[in-house]
Amino acid sequence: MTTENKLMDMLTGYAASHQHPFNVFVHMIGIPTIMFGALIPLSWAGVDILGFEVNLAHVTVVGFFLFYLTLDALFAVVFLLAGSIIAVLAGQVAQLPAMTAGIVAAACFFGGYAAQFIGHAVEKSMPVLVKHPIQANLAAPFFTVVELFKIVGLRETLFDEVQRQSQVRQEQSADG
Repeated sequence: MTTENKLMDMLTGYAASHQHPFNVFVHMIGIPTIMFGALIPLSWAGVDILGFEVNLAHVTVVGFFLFYLTLDALFAVVFLLAGSIIAVLAGQVAQLPAMTAGIVAAACFFGGYAAQFIGHAVEKSMPVLVKHPIQANLAAPFFTVVELFKIVGLRETLFDEVQRQSQVRQEQSADG
């Protein structure tokens, strides 16, 4: 499968269960919140490399970035910028007393997931997390960046094609 087909397949699959504006809004807030909550404890494990603190939160963001590069370079770079900011903020919270940082991390992580389930309840669609938890967690930050592009009206031809292919998928599933 080519990179373009892989990207289009992922986007049309995502679009199918993220049509309701409330669900999209909840995801735009909830996914970065989940990421923030997950990166706080990952910030606790790090090493000094040439005077720079490198922790598991940084490694995670770079790992996601490298995976996203296989899908789309522009979306990947935007993710890297946003993910780096979230990692820096998570690192700041991680320096608080462990109990405080742990409570913030847990509240963000579980609160973000609760919001996702509420959004999908409004949409009346099953979250991908239920069927494919690893895939959902790898793809969700990428889709947040993609959705941001859609909201601000960038790369409209890509989104027009996503809508067209989503409609074809819906028609095929209705027929079959």
